[in-house]
Amino acid sequence: MEGILFQASIYLLAAVVIVPVAVRLGLGSVLGYLAAGILIGPVLGLVGSETADLQHVAEFGVVLMLFVIGLELEPRVLWSMRHRLLGLGGLQVMLTMAAVTGVGIWLGESWQISLAVGMILSLSSTAIVLQTLNEKNLMRSAGGRSTFAVLLTQDIAVVPMLAVVPLLALHPVAPTPTMAGAAENPGDKIIEAPALADTLIRMVADMPGWSVTVLTLGIVTAIVLGGHYLTRPVFRFVHAARLPEMSTFISLLIVLGIAFLMTLVGLSPALGTFLAGVVLANSEFRHQLVADIEPFKGLLLGLFFITVGAGIDFWFFWQDPLLILGLTLGLIALKGVILFVLAALFRLRGRDRWLFTLGLAQAGEFGFLLISFSLQQNVLSQAIAQVVLLVVGFSMLLTPVLFILYEAVARRSGDARGPEAAADEIDEQGRVIIAGIGRFGQVVNRLVRMSGVNTVVLDSDMATIQLMRRFGVKGFFGDPARPELLQAAGLGTADVLVVAVDSREAAIRIVRYARAVRPDIHIVARAHDRVNVFELHAAGADDIVRETFDASIRAGRYVLENSGFTEYEAAQLSQTYYKEDRKALRELAKVWRPGVPVHENEAYVARSRQFDADLETALLEHLQNRETAAQRKAS
Repeated sequence: MEGILFQASIYLLAAVVIVPVAVRLGLGSVLGYLAAGILIGPVLGLVGSETADLQHVAEFGVVLMLFVIGLELEPRVLWSMRHRLLGLGGLQVMLTMAAVTGVGIWLGESWQISLAVGMILSLSSTAIVLQTLNEKNLMRSAGGRSTFAVLLTQDIAVVPMLAVVPLLALHPVAPTPTMAGAAENPGDKIIEAPALADTLIRMVADMPGWSVTVLTLGIVTAIVLGGHYLTRPVFRFVHAARLPEMSTFISLLIVLGIAFLMTLVGLSPALGTFLAGVVLANSEFRHQLVADIEPFKGLLLGLFFITVGAGIDFWFFWQDPLLILGLTLGLIALKGVILFVLAALFRLRGRDRWLFTLGLAQAGEFGFLLISFSLQQNVLSQAIAQVVLLVVGFSMLLTPVLFILYEAVARRSGDARGPEAAADEIDEQGRVIIAGIGRFGQVVNRLVRMSGVNTVVLDSDMATIQLMRRFGVKGFFGDPARPELLQAAGLGTADVLVVAVDSREAAIRIVRYARAVRPDIHIVARAHDRVNVFELHAAGADDIVRETFDASIRAGRYVLENSGFTEYEAAQLSQTYYKEDRKALRELAKVWRPGVPVHENEAYVARSRQFDADLETALLEHLQNRETAAQRKAS
């Protein structure tokens, strides 16, 4: 028990110390986790043989991640990806397998070994790439969607690969219960199967092929129908117990149960849970599921990356470092060329093409599974397996560097504004342009349109645009920060521009551009806080509304009304506060300095204190006038 606690403390301490540093340096959390694993493993030797077993547990984080991603996708969105899944993803896997197999044969290896290595290296890292795409807000871009489609295709392709590997054995071995279980995907090694589970696995393995097919179809159908019809009453029943932990129990039960059913019939648990997530994407319990699963997903994925770093065999690497580095860089270059050509064929442009190329150029975590299974089936020798293992590990280690390279390429090309997507063609213009249609923008849009003024709505969130369209409100999908979209929406002739995007940087960019090309346009902008007010003011906004300020004033008025003040008195006090605060902001903007925290700006602090005192004096005058009026009335 003490040993387990010590090891757990080591892993957690390494993550807590190193990962925040990596994030602050702009390297991302994935590289931080990998560095933490290298530090406590090869460098300091604080962890040992338990790393491999722990990795099997941590790999379940990939399953949880695909479930959460499935919850974010509607079935019709997945159907729209079918061409990418079958075309782009299928071609990537087949072409990479063929290229690596050809290189292996050219180097003198047998076609069986070369094909096995080709299958291993054709896969990319689902865990690292999706984690990085989510962190950098690139998932909704055209390149991000294409990358996700290829990763999903690769997960599906693992199933036939595992079926082909035993056929490549140079010296076939008799299957054992352990090896039979090895044909399953990550998640099947989490714990040693108990007697009942082992019996079920044997029963399925002994079934005729046609019956296994029927069982597989039955399980998939049950997942779809159960997710659609059973989850709602089950969740309502569980929530009726009013025990918060029961919600987590049922969420984990759904994921674990589906993962086991999929491994039972030899399918990918990640694919099964992804399918379940898609089915539940329209459920009213979707947000609760995400909230319950997210902490486990983050913890397991972080642990997985640490174990990858801790498992790198640097002793073997130092025996021939040039060979390992050369093979790793060669793999990245080979996959990069194939991916770049495919991106061009499927009409990905600009930085989307580079995102697709550099994001998928590494090998992946499923490669560790195929290496292990190939060793057990005598397809690969121990020496070759160790070389391939290092190549896979180092290529994954270089993935954050590839994303840094992508950002550098995007900046040099002048196209580093944010996720580029296939924007809608804007076929109308209006007197008012609304950039961003979240909760704030929706209210503005409804008020203006119902007052008879036509608007043009732009937003980069496809789900929000589709939701608006269901209620009969037309909007256009695209990044409002792109100048060509603003021009297409009628920036040259519009009377008012409303900037209500979530990103502070994008809002400032939009205001600055609009003011530069249209000095006469009136710009209304939403601000997150006081500093954002100053930034937008400096960029050229005319009217700036803090997103919670007016609501807070109204709430304060209700408090006053229920604290002994009349409605008129509460309204007068609220109005006084509003006017004094607006006046203070205008004056504070004169002493605000960009890049200097307000608490370190002495002039700002002094002026702010003075305005607080002035505001208090103004409110006290109202109170004194109230008391004087009350006394006169009483006399």
